[in-house]
Amino acid sequence: MTDVAKKVSNLNRTELTEPISCVDKSAIAAAFGKAAANYDKSAAFQRLVGHQLMEKLPALIPVGSKLLDLGCGTGYFSQQLANRGFDVCATDLSSEMLEQAKLRCGNQVTYQQGDAEDLPFADNSFDIAYTTLALQWCPDLSVPLKELRRVVKPGGCILFTTLAENSLHELRYAWLQVDQYQHVNHFLSQKAVKLALAQAGGEIDTLEFLPITVKYNTAVELMKDLKGIGATHLQRERKAGLASRKTIQALERAYDEFRDEKGQLPATYQVCFGVIIND
Repeated sequence: MTDVAKKVSNLNRTELTEPISCVDKSAIAAAFGKAAANYDKSAAFQRLVGHQLMEKLPALIPVGSKLLDLGCGTGYFSQQLANRGFDVCATDLSSEMLEQAKLRCGNQVTYQQGDAEDLPFADNSFDIAYTTLALQWCPDLSVPLKELRRVVKPGGCILFTTLAENSLHELRYAWLQVDQYQHVNHFLSQKAVKLALAQAGGEIDTLEFLPITVKYNTAVELMKDLKGIGATHLQRERKAGLASRKTIQALERAYDEFRDEKGQLPATYQVCFGVIIND
């Protein structure tokens, strides 16, 4: 094992395994709202994950089935799902994201601002729920899963992705060589995700944890993408203010330890793919 691999292995042991006690929903909505207009330019990873989740949709679904796209963002997947014949309701915490979704989808879908932990829908409103890379912003994963089970009809299905521990471990390791502030969010362990699923109930049809790596030329390019999609809200306090040129140079040197044979820097996400059959 290389020195870098040993350090990352030690780093992984410190990953959070229990839910964050609380989050500032207004700050999360503001971060995504600020990014809404230019979100699509930085969303290649989100597109990749979302398309993989779409592949898990049941093969035989009646045309016109009601589908909730929770955390719809700019409506990219709302449109994709509507094109497949679903009656889509696009829902997001950010009103600015919903405005972008409306520009993309027009009257193809309906729209509703809402919080995943307190969905503004009656029981049994949907046949299917689809949500990709949104639930990691909830402090207790079981809460939005319970809400999704509430609004999906018995026999319907819930498809979701979320990030798990060790996501962006290269960036977190690099930052720890520079200072001791938090720059990268922690994510739930596989054990904690499974516990949340057990607490939420329902039949687990699919549960997979897959590493997905995106390549960059510099660490700054990665951070620009994270800023571009609005993923800048941190669960805990960090040093205020913009990083100096000296700090960024130190970060680049630390991240450079991960540079591959093609001269690129990996940013690895651990993605949880889940499908729940409601009961």
